[in-house]
Amino acid sequence: MQKLLNRVQAANSLLCVGLDPVGDDAQVARRLAEVIDQTSEYAAAFKPNLAFFLSRENGVQLLRETVQRVPDGIPVILDGKFGDIANTADHYARFAYDVIGADGVTVNPYMGDDAIVPFARPGKLVFVLAKTSNKPAHSLQDVALTRGGSLSDCAATIARKLDEAHGGIGLVVGATNAEAVARLRALCPEQWFLVPGVGAQGGDLAATLRSGLRPDGSGLLINTSRAIWQAEDAAAAARELVEQMNQLRPVTV
Repeated sequence: MQKLLNRVQAANSLLCVGLDPVGDDAQVARRLAEVIDQTSEYAAAFKPNLAFFLSRENGVQLLRETVQRVPDGIPVILDGKFGDIANTADHYARFAYDVIGADGVTVNPYMGDDAIVPFARPGKLVFVLAKTSNKPAHSLQDVALTRGGSLSDCAATIARKLDEAHGGIGLVVGATNAEAVARLRALCPEQWFLVPGVGAQGGDLAATLRSGLRPDGSGLLINTSRAIWQAEDAAAAARELVEQMNQLRPVTV
């Protein structure tokens, strides 16, 4: 978490650059290098999506090379949405941290704290899925609980309690529902949110920042993938996004 805080302050940025590589192997390797090199000045973090690498024959090696290319001081969050019982989760954590070299992960909390705690190593970041950016016809996250609130609220509360015990645990909260962002910020006033859904998925950047920023102007990592990957000038796209965010932040850190 301290690495993230240092980077946010140094870059004056809340931008998380998502790496969801598409194309043939040669094109992807070239574009990954371009995007990292061109956006590093503006990135508070990078987030490679595990599925987009594992679908390639050389995917694990390409992922390792991608993580190694990120400059020191910029956190890398491996978006694997891991979610299994403790013994298996421990092996996933070894893969993410020891094999790939990531600084953090995304985790599916459906199996409870058994699926989260193995990733909560000192110095690592864990973002627990609470309210995701997709809009399925049948959403478990929106199921109402008899004691009040929804399943996503319950996941957020569990993550907050685990953060108090272990540190470094935040939430994944999609930008496609600003009301949910505000509700979860009220439940978890101090935790960091990793926020997908701005851009191609239709999330409202201004509404998300109003709903989710902490009073100090931080607490959100706004992820953008396609808007940067598909841009002719990745640096310009990243710079524009950071400028938009900073205009909307009440305080810059």
